[in-house]
Amino acid sequence: MEDICTNPCCSGQDPEIRENHGAGGCTPTHTSRRLLPVGEQIFLEDCVTTCLSPSVHDMICKLGFEVREGRDIDSIVTRNGDVCWKSITDCVIDTKSAQGLDYPGSVRLLGPVCEAVHGHLSSLTKEQFEIQYAPWLQWTRSPELFPEILDALASLQPPAVSLGLMKLTSCLERALGDVFLLVGKECPFLLRDLLASQELTHVFGPPVMNVLKVFVGSPCGLNLRNVLWHGFASPQEVPPKYCSMMVLLTAGLGQLLKNFLQQAECTVAHRPLITLTDSEDLIVFPDVTSEVLSVLEEVMKKSTFILRIMLPYWEFALIKYKSHRFAECTMLLLMQLETGLRNVFATVNKCPKRLLTAESTALYTTFDEILAKHLNDGEINQLPLFLGEPAMEFLWDFLNHQEGPRVRDHLSHGEINLAEFPKGITDQLLAFSIVLLLRFVDEDLASVFKRRGAIQSLDRVADGYSARFHPAALLRRQVLSCEKSIRVWPRLPLPEEAETEAARLEDDSETNACNSLIVKIMYELYQHFPESHCVFSDLDNLPIGKWPRLLPELCSIRVPTLYCPRAVLEVLAVLRSISSCCAHVSLQVAASLERRHRQWVERTLRSRQRQNFLRMRSSVKLLSPVLSLILLLVVLESVNVHVVCRSHARAYQQYLKFLKSVLQYAENLVVYTSQAKNRWGGTARLTRAALLRIWAASEKKQMLIHWARQPR
Repeated sequence: MEDICTNPCCSGQDPEIRENHGAGGCTPTHTSRRLLPVGEQIFLEDCVTTCLSPSVHDMICKLGFEVREGRDIDSIVTRNGDVCWKSITDCVIDTKSAQGLDYPGSVRLLGPVCEAVHGHLSSLTKEQFEIQYAPWLQWTRSPELFPEILDALASLQPPAVSLGLMKLTSCLERALGDVFLLVGKECPFLLRDLLASQELTHVFGPPVMNVLKVFVGSPCGLNLRNVLWHGFASPQEVPPKYCSMMVLLTAGLGQLLKNFLQQAECTVAHRPLITLTDSEDLIVFPDVTSEVLSVLEEVMKKSTFILRIMLPYWEFALIKYKSHRFAECTMLLLMQLETGLRNVFATVNKCPKRLLTAESTALYTTFDEILAKHLNDGEINQLPLFLGEPAMEFLWDFLNHQEGPRVRDHLSHGEINLAEFPKGITDQLLAFSIVLLLRFVDEDLASVFKRRGAIQSLDRVADGYSARFHPAALLRRQVLSCEKSIRVWPRLPLPEEAETEAARLEDDSETNACNSLIVKIMYELYQHFPESHCVFSDLDNLPIGKWPRLLPELCSIRVPTLYCPRAVLEVLAVLRSISSCCAHVSLQVAASLERRHRQWVERTLRSRQRQNFLRMRSSVKLLSPVLSLILLLVVLESVNVHVVCRSHARAYQQYLKFLKSVLQYAENLVVYTSQAKNRWGGTARLTRAALLRIWAASEKKQMLIHWARQPR
């Protein structure tokens, strides 16, 4: 059959990654379920001395040191801490053709300025720094970050300097975005576009923005943000003077901003930060124990997954973890997971070694390409096949899925309060890292480590990992939550005379017709349950109220989630909307029942309100089984969702039309059961029409449960 769709619809990823490259993809194929296939190992060479291309290495490590002439710090910053911007902006020059900035020439001229600034900041005590610069760093919303960066510079530990720059660039990006919104409406996703915006140019001026472009805004410049966050620069390749210079530039921006705000008579409104929590959906691996940490300390030195030049980052990450600096530990882990996976990616795909390096004239290989289904030339990416589905699903959950934590995305763009970063997320990444690192050690040594109880536990969890933030997984959770809420609808008794009045108001013919349809449709659906998941031998003697017991078993069926085609995601989106409406109805029904029953008992209902309440109680008897039926339909269709790719375009459009009719019914129920409308009398008529449409679609074999039984 002709497939309706072959294009993927990959979830959003770190926008700054997309600055360098887009990802390819395709329809899903089922990869190995094991994260650590027995005997499936590769040899990773560890002769890498740098992950920077020669031109980028020269840009960062050499050009800024070529001019030996010293600069007087008094020409760069006054004794009061005022930044003399002209002495800095004069160092940024255009190319001879005046077609753009001369990045190499600008870095050469800025080198002595950075050296002078580094010496100046290194000479200050904490008290002196606070007096001179703290007021000008308040605009970043994270002024406490900068004394920590000074401590890192003073420590002379290269990993600490790199980490300081990572924190500074993410903080600066967020702060600049807040300033952008003083003038503009929609803040650009990419730092490059943010620095090139007319809005920031209007606030700070073109010369100042050009300085920032040289340091963090272009792959042709130092590009400090990207080479660090994407794991290209080793600790020894990050000159501390550039970190010092970024501190001074941030303070200088604060001074310029103060003048702008005074003239414009306005203030900066900071966007709220995102709060991540240790939710049960995130926490899969057990807590990291001292035994696990000791294994990691040993494995780090043996695993070829870690480049030797990058080992100090891993060691520093453990130091941060033990110091309860969980956000900082996570930053370093994410950066180094990308470095290691890029190495594996290049090896299993037999890619040119240049893919390991950051280039100034070529596109980077980042998580986008590493986790994609296809390589840029259309060939299948071997990395997902090598790692297996559990590892890939973990990475997609934590990095890419739109409704997942998107940890690296939020951290790198300064969207998270670092002090409140949850330990549980760091534990998950550490546990995953151990399992991954063990795959790249000698087989005999790996077996020794795996005999330890704590590591065996991590192994089991890793091998059984399944997606938690893919739309299919979110749909399952939504359905189970909704079913639970329906189950606890209040069963509140009424006086005998009220029951008599309620019976008189019931529309028996409409309700009986609905109940008959519900039973017919339910029997039809049950014929399409997977045999291995049939909870009951038959439904003949099973009360309608117990049908929801079928849902948990159905929701346990695994649905492939990697590289879902657009059609699959489109169907899942409609199914989720239906489920969401059912949940909304359930909440409204529960709230209305409690409120009206309390008013009945307190005798505060008027005559019309009493009748409406009795109709509501009658409607609830119908709504409970019909909502359960719809949830069962939603789950069954989601289990067979990949069948949609086998359909012709016309059949697919007819199917979508059917699904959207069910959604329309669910949306109407939301309106009818709302406190504002309170149209309980019309729910039976509305329900009967919807059930007839479902039965008609079933008879015409227009649902996925029917297509799944058709021969390919």
